Amino acid sequence: MPTISVAVRRSPRVSGDSKVAADQIAVNSEIISTPQKRRFRSSSTAEDSLFISSSTPSPMKSSPCKWKSPRRCVNDSPKSPSNVNRGDKAVNMSKSPVKRRLSESFIEKPVWNPRDMEQLNAVKEALHVSRAPSNLLCREVENNRILEFSKQAVEQEKAGSLYICGCPGTGKSLSMEKVNKVMVNWAEESGFQAPDTLSLNCSSLSNTSDIFGKILDKVQPRRKLNSCTSPLQYLQKMFSEKQKSAVTKMLLIVADELDYLITKDRAVLHELFMLTTLPFSRFILIGIANAIDLADKFLPKLQALNCKPSVVTFRAYSKGQIISILQQRLKAFPYTVFQPQALELCARKVASASGDMRKALWICRSAIEMLESEIRDTINSLDLPSLHGGVSDQQRDGACDKSLIHESNVVRVDHVAIALSKAYRSPVVDTIQSLPQHQQIILCSAVKLFRGKKKDATIGELNISYLAVCKSTVIPPVGIMELSSMCRVLGDQGILKVGKAREEKLCRVTLKIDEADVTFALQGIRFFRNCLQQS
Repeated sequence: MPTISVAVRRSPRVSGDSKVAADQIAVNSEIISTPQKRRFRSSSTAEDSLFISSSTPSPMKSSPCKWKSPRRCVNDSPKSPSNVNRGDKAVNMSKSPVKRRLSESFIEKPVWNPRDMEQLNAVKEALHVSRAPSNLLCREVENNRILEFSKQAVEQEKAGSLYICGCPGTGKSLSMEKVNKVMVNWAEESGFQAPDTLSLNCSSLSNTSDIFGKILDKVQPRRKLNSCTSPLQYLQKMFSEKQKSAVTKMLLIVADELDYLITKDRAVLHELFMLTTLPFSRFILIGIANAIDLADKFLPKLQALNCKPSVVTFRAYSKGQIISILQQRLKAFPYTVFQPQALELCARKVASASGDMRKALWICRSAIEMLESEIRDTINSLDLPSLHGGVSDQQRDGACDKSLIHESNVVRVDHVAIALSKAYRSPVVDTIQSLPQHQQIILCSAVKLFRGKKKDATIGELNISYLAVCKSTVIPPVGIMELSSMCRVLGDQGILKVGKAREEKLCRVTLKIDEADVTFALQGIRFFRNCLQQS
């Protein structure tokens, strides 16, 4: 029967030979008591030979530290030391794709120097609203629809109309400019005759009917009319019958701010779209307006007149789209300008308020100006003691430390927060936030009530919406007479407009402020935020 040696704890004063022997006994006992593990040949070292018994050869070589499989190390827990070698990749695994992309772009590039006026002006120019990007992101679907409509009209030489609608700052006019350039290149490559283009801003017209004179000047520049014939009548006659000197080219009319052509009878708007239905018409009419419900107002009449246009709607930009567009404008620079959290804050606030990309660009430029002002004040405060002399070495060292801190001069979250407060803060926002609770509920009810086609409602209808909001929050509502008096108070502050009627509940109420101001003012309260997000 083989005897098993037991390791005996020795005093640290024992000789070297006895210490090796004790270690040898301990290793032999461990080998017999534990099952053997498969060892890689590369993992054996010269030091293992010290622990092998000279009398009895060991079946395997032992190591003082426990061996771990490399496959287990890859999927190990975050607390394991093996994660140290993974670097930033292990940290980024827990982040969302947007945050991971922001943080990676922040780490890869060096920090810029805002004291350099050349760098500062270049970044400001890149974030300016008038600076058109080379590639229009997040609007590929809308651009393709507009382009296909224009191509089809040119190929078939058939007149048509298209209505583009959407909130301000969603890329409608910019998309139309890109489509015009693409159309010219496509016509040259395909062998078609490129259409003439007439771009108009209807807000610049002194009279709505002047648009027909602009169109006639484009079709026949030197044509003189009789005093009894209007430009509209001449155009109608010209394209109603086949002329000897017929116009061969198609005319692409881009009418921006189309809602300025709306009159009481909407005659100008109807006549403009009816030009595309004339037998020999060569017009491709594309109207652009901010009002989404404008199509619902004049489309039924146009459908009855057989000149109903196609509709392309530009939705408000989301948070991810705003971040992508801002990154596109900043990626040309070899340095980091914004903290990832600062860009995310700007995109999140703008997307929740209006989705206006022009507003996001303005906020970014304003945040850069905040950083510029902060650096200027810091430099002035550091240079001020030197004017009076007597600066100690300790104070100078402290100033150097401050300058080192400001070497990483990127636009931070606090800069963007100040710019956001300037962009959306207004006397109206302050007034809304200082209102009593029930007046805020009335205002929230009015916003929900007027989100559809309705622009005004009676106090009785507003009371129904108000009762529904109070019921959802278990807040005791006030009576209709008290609600009417509160509406009068809001009317005195310029928030609501209250009309007159024989009965109080029949008085008509209109919202006089922008819905975005109400949303921004009440978004800090969870109840109002959830209430306004509901349809």
